[in-house]
Amino acid sequence: MRISQRLRVALTAGLVLAGTVLGWSPARAAEVGTESRSLPSFNGSVYAVAFRGSTVYVGGNFTAATTHGRRVARARLAAFDATSGELLDWAPTADRTVRALATIGDAVYAAGDFGTVSGVERDALARFDAGTGELDEFAHEVDGSPRALAISQGRLFLGGDFTAVDGEERSRLAAFRLGDGELDEDWTPSADAPVYALATAGRRVYLGGSFHRTNNVASTRRLSAVDARSGALVRGFRPQPAAVVYAVAVDGDGVYAGLGGLGGRAESWTLDGRPRWSRTFDGDVQAVAALDGTAYVGGHFDRACTSPDMDKFGDCVDDSRSRVKLAAIDGDGDLTDWAPQANGVQGVRALTASPSLGVIAAGGDFTMIGGDTHHRVATFN
Repeated sequence: MRISQRLRVALTAGLVLAGTVLGWSPARAAEVGTESRSLPSFNGSVYAVAFRGSTVYVGGNFTAATTHGRRVARARLAAFDATSGELLDWAPTADRTVRALATIGDAVYAAGDFGTVSGVERDALARFDAGTGELDEFAHEVDGSPRALAISQGRLFLGGDFTAVDGEERSRLAAFRLGDGELDEDWTPSADAPVYALATAGRRVYLGGSFHRTNNVASTRRLSAVDARSGALVRGFRPQPAAVVYAVAVDGDGVYAGLGGLGGRAESWTLDGRPRWSRTFDGDVQAVAALDGTAYVGGHFDRACTSPDMDKFGDCVDDSRSRVKLAAIDGDGDLTDWAPQANGVQGVRALTASPSLGVIAAGGDFTMIGGDTHHRVATFN
């Protein structure tokens, strides 16, 4: 049974965004290659990846990395160089799963299930020196489970399934000032169910999840945007995707989301919420990144459907193309030829892009890319 069947949200088969054409047509080639350079391997899942220059930080539930045939301890946090592929000495530790990472300046933020990092108590949130890995004094109490981080407008934004931070009521969303590290008492938007993904652009914070109301406003389900300074709902952006949103990305062309549901979908909207395109897969899309106008998506799908029609098992009804755990979609909504072909049941859990390097980094549960061994991380130049 596909995992998407267990996670599915009721979705009418054949649903298609108004005005979106899903026929099969020749597509431009993706900009990045399909082969990954040799990288360290990890002995457990990678849930989060984040760039800082040429450094890729990874978080997950692994306890060791293997590099050049040598096994070294890396307790749920690690870093490697995207240019050389070398494992770096950066090695703080966490006692439980790291689910989200974000970087800015000389800081790396982590969120997850942990209660202790580098031997010091930290309740689900921590901040490290990007060079040395040293833990600093940034510390907060989170009543629930963080799932996503993003940075913009002098703030660190947190999303997840929590009800309070530092004893202050917060409904699945919170912000911290980067300057002093304190909880922003004036930023108090809310969601009525878990927030799984965050993305920022300008003064907007985009939210993806299983919620139906944002700031207690109806018809703001699963994907919405709030102001990064005031927390007010951006009322002009109401795409209302038909299934749970696991991943969100944004660029100058629009907003991209990875969806679950019956099968799975990757969808895009303009910045004012008008549909651009929708593509259907035979499994959840749980990661998305945008680079040079192309959307890169990952998940636990095996096929990209040529129409939106799905059967009751979440399989493509019409023709399909092999896209095992990874695929790319151009600005017109056409599937590109990019097909690295990963493996595993869960497949790809996280994707991020570095525009300056022209690199996509992937993390997850896969152990192969294109028939070559790549344990849980990969980069595509």
